[in-house]
Amino acid sequence: LSNLGLPPTVNLFGELMIISSMFYWAKTTILLTGLTTLITASYTLYVLLTTQRNKAPNHLNIPPSHTREHLLMALHSLPLGLLITHPNLLF
Repeated sequence: LSNLGLPPTVNLFGELMIISSMFYWAKTTILLTGLTTLITASYTLYVLLTTQRNKAPNHLNIPPSHTREHLLMALHSLPLGLLITHPNLLF
């Protein structure tokens, strides 16, 4: 639960500071920031429910992931991690 921005955790203060600074930087970013915050919070709650309660809710029919999907995620995550750690590769 510490991954969520719940009140006594540091993540809540970090998320609030990032969201407020993004809003002061450019007012149009509030839509994208709000949408991504909503998506990540709902996904984290879904993962919490499926891992701690041992089954998915009945109204969600999500097929199991396959090796192809894991490879695709890795092939997207590795360049992203490289660009985050070495941003000078862009210029």
